[in-house]
Amino acid sequence: MLKLVRALHKLSGLPAYQKKVSADLPETARLDPHHDSVMMGYDFHLTEAGPKLIEVNTNAGGYWLAQLCENPSVGHFSKNAVQCLIRSFLNEFFLFQGGQKRLPSFLAIVDDNPKSQFLYPEMQAFLALFREAGIACAIVDPTEFHLQGNILYLVGQRVELIYNRHCDFYLQTPAMASIKKAWLARTVCLTPNPHSYGLLADKRRMILWSNSEQLKTIGLRLPERDLLGTMIPSTCLLASMAQNHAWQSRKQWVFKPDTGYASQGVYVGNKLTAAKFGQFDPAHTLMQSWVPPSTNRFPGEPPFKTDFRLFAYQNRLLCVSARLYRGQVTNLRTPHGGFAKVIVTPDA
Repeated sequence: MLKLVRALHKLSGLPAYQKKVSADLPETARLDPHHDSVMMGYDFHLTEAGPKLIEVNTNAGGYWLAQLCENPSVGHFSKNAVQCLIRSFLNEFFLFQGGQKRLPSFLAIVDDNPKSQFLYPEMQAFLALFREAGIACAIVDPTEFHLQGNILYLVGQRVELIYNRHCDFYLQTPAMASIKKAWLARTVCLTPNPHSYGLLADKRRMILWSNSEQLKTIGLRLPERDLLGTMIPSTCLLASMAQNHAWQSRKQWVFKPDTGYASQGVYVGNKLTAAKFGQFDPAHTLMQSWVPPSTNRFPGEPPFKTDFRLFAYQNRLLCVSARLYRGQVTNLRTPHGGFAKVIVTPDA
């Protein structure tokens, strides 16, 4: 799994790859900030043939919960996690500054109506983390910013760094208009950002990643192409297949909106009704080969479906965790489910 994370990070930096996908990207994602995105999340299912990548996320939630699995009674990030996180965020800001090493004057953690979010406690944990590192910080809704020229302010403080938890990945909604203007003017360091999302987390990228012949034309080496060929499920747009064939073969597929998140709008084909299938927009619905999740059993519990999330920055692993659930998709609602500790052991 880590080898695939590193291969995809390398792929995202290839000029030929960036040129190939740029036609599909909006203006905000074509701007290259020359830094990456913190808290990337790579989600896998384990199969008898090895792990399969299900999707990539740029604002991967749950790192705090994954840390709590190590020691639920502690209530704060471990010393090692603190060092990794602060180093990652500051490296983003240093790269944005062109290598000038200083702390941002103000950091904003941004989400839509943050206090209503399921993971608001996680944002509070990051707030404490940044403040303990000597960085002024607040958790805000994007509509709280004041734009002066192309510079963002919050209650008179210039905002230099944004940890973006909002799911408007390309900054297309009215609520994100001020951030979009500052981003395009390069007056704020935004992480995660539209550029990284467009290169790695836009679900349409998996169409290319599962096509070995196209990967060959953009300079990816054979061992990495083979790795992607083994670990990336076949993916295509519903519009690329005859509708009657897509319906007849539905049990082989998972159907996803191309801009969805948090498993919203995801349907496993063997549970799909004709009425729901008829509501799909073929131009914006992805079909991905169905990869059943592995299962785990614990004393006194029915089986849990299980997926694995690797949290990463650039090509470095920050944390690995499992998510236990029942039902069609991960949900963080299954009793005794949610994030779970993963023990990594050396190969036999």
